Amino acid sequence: QVQLVESGGGLVQAGGSLRLSCAASGLTFSNYVMGWFRQAPGKEREFVGAISGSGGTTGYADSVKGRFTISRDNAKNTVYLQMISLKPEDTAVYSCAARLGFSPSTRYREYDYWGKGTQVTASS
Repeated sequence: QVQLVESGGGLVQAGGSLRLSCAASGLTFSNYVMGWFRQAPGKEREFVGAISGSGGTTGYADSVKGRFTISRDNAKNTVYLQMISLKPEDTAVYSCAARLGFSPSTRYREYDYWGKGTQVTASS
């Protein structure tokens, strides 16, 4: 049974930083692209970024480029999302997702497994 469990969310002031973690189990982690998505109240789910199974390729939404960094530790079956210079518009539930394959994707329908999410709130 595949499980993805996010942690590290919280409340920070605008300009602050947070690091999210997503621990995976029940899959061969290095075979999966890992993505981060977010959803704010009343808005559609939005791609944040993704990383290939080897960690050699990453992709980001324009809204977070230069502020967010995705990394992974395949020995620990964990993917991270480092967020700096947080803005109020970054406030959302952040979820990680796993996609069997080699290429990161921005399309949430292409991901096979999802975590339940963690709340990130950046206050102004």
